[in-house]
Amino acid sequence: MDEVKTVPVSARAAARNRRLPLPDRSVGSDIIKNRVLFALVILLFLAAGGLAFLSHAPNRLISGKGIALYTLLNGLGALLLIPALLLLVLSFLQPNRRNLLMTLLMAELLLLGVTALAGQTAVALSGGEDSLTRTSLGGGFWACVALSQLIAADAISRLTQNHSWRLLLNVQVCLPVVLLLVTGQLNELSLMKEYYNREDVFNNALWQHLGILFGTLIPAILIGLPIGLFCYRSPRLQTSIFSTLNIIQTIPSIAMFGLLLAPLAGLASAVPWLADHGISGIGVAPAIIALVLYSLLPLVRSVVAGMQSVPENVLESARGMGMTKVQVFARVQIPIALPVILSGIRIISVQTVGMAVVAALIGAGGFGAIMFQGLLSSALDLVLLGVIPVVVMAVVVDGLFKFIVSLMEVSRR
Repeated sequence: MDEVKTVPVSARAAARNRRLPLPDRSVGSDIIKNRVLFALVILLFLAAGGLAFLSHAPNRLISGKGIALYTLLNGLGALLLIPALLLLVLSFLQPNRRNLLMTLLMAELLLLGVTALAGQTAVALSGGEDSLTRTSLGGGFWACVALSQLIAADAISRLTQNHSWRLLLNVQVCLPVVLLLVTGQLNELSLMKEYYNREDVFNNALWQHLGILFGTLIPAILIGLPIGLFCYRSPRLQTSIFSTLNIIQTIPSIAMFGLLLAPLAGLASAVPWLADHGISGIGVAPAIIALVLYSLLPLVRSVVAGMQSVPENVLESARGMGMTKVQVFARVQIPIALPVILSGIRIISVQTVGMAVVAALIGAGGFGAIMFQGLLSSALDLVLLGVIPVVVMAVVVDGLFKFIVSLMEVSRR
């Protein structure tokens, strides 16, 4: 009987591969060297061509007429095409250090040019000091600003891994726009007119928002740190405490304010001294209590995670050196766990800045009051006057904590 010759599976697969030509991936796929930049630039062109860059209206109450960006690209406005086209060209070049620096510079120039063009157009469309005309920023403007920032942020993240340098480079991207704002080049925009009409209200809202932020952080830290340490020391009770904090976290903010309204109102009526010091069913007191409750879960988790991140061999070495429990805790565990704990504080800080907006519904003030006033009067620029500072404040708080954590990590090396 003839022997049946068997061919290994790998050999048969190799034979098939020799017969079937492999797809040529070198055509088209390797042309674009920086795909992220290419995608962002394409979105930039689509937003600039498909969305209204500005909106011009005869007064504040009438809906404005959209103005496309391409209609403004004449004279000096045509210079905007230079950084935009250079960014497109850079997406086809290898993202080395030189090209990344050029990308960052072009993104910064594009951001500056878009903002300056909006301010100059608003000046050209203004009818004088007594005019009621309004020039508002449109979706095209905000899309161009956001995409320019994303392009710059992507270039910065590729240039350096150091959080401190990243923060400084991101700040310098915004400095030219801040310079335009300070020098009054954007004063004719409707957003700036809303600010000057409510400058005192804006300043009060700023201090109220900061008061809510610090009024929440201080008690949250004083309560959360001991609870976190207790959870670390008592693993058996850790699950029960986390379950309770999870339940608190799932309660909607409006519902939480409503739950606190009746008890605090009754407490204020029973103890007039509390009412005299501002503690009642509405106002800042229920807002801070609710925000503190929302802050406990992230903070307690960060404390437990930070303490658990301390290597056991480090603790054994410290005990072997003759350190007491207090010395081990103060000199070893806390310094190692502090970056993780600060990251938890960073999370609750940003969370508080955002959630404090909703607290305006119960009379806590802050930028939420300006935002809701704009919603009630259907004034988009007034809404932005309340929203933009909250976004900026959240970014600043987040950046400051990241900067502090990066400095601590560098000092530990």
